[in-house]
Amino acid sequence: MREEISHSMKVALKAGDKVALSTIRLIAAALKDRDITARGNGISEGISDDEILVMLQKMIKQRRESSVMYREAGRSELAETEEQEIKIIEQFLPEQLGKEAIHNAIELAISETSAVSVKDMGKVMGYLKQEYAGKMDFSQISAEVKRALMHLSNYG
Repeated sequence: MREEISHSMKVALKAGDKVALSTIRLIAAALKDRDITARGNGISEGISDDEILVMLQKMIKQRRESSVMYREAGRSELAETEEQEIKIIEQFLPEQLGKEAIHNAIELAISETSAVSVKDMGKVMGYLKQEYAGKMDFSQISAEVKRALMHLSNYG
């Protein structure tokens, strides 16, 4: 994944794509920062690819939130910049699961963790994050997990 980020930065630089270049530089800086922290904690090779995926998802979430705030404030040009950055960051994520695959993943996670109520949401989300890192937006998935667990506890 690190090589892909480095390669994409070179491509953006050669193409003169300023938005892509600045976004990829932000990714590289965030990655370097997390690697330094990891090394300080005794992890010599830096963060794993799964942790990089989590970092990228957080970056996307931050930009989505910023985009909404900019649109609400009537600053569509800033919202569009955030949305362009989201598209660039998303290029580094694996293909996202579709609705049916997400539904199946949630059912599997509930089954594998023996979840029976909303109190077990942390276990289910932990399982999903471990098994499907980068393949789904966990901020959106949490509502679906909660609904499934509520349904399970009401009808289980």
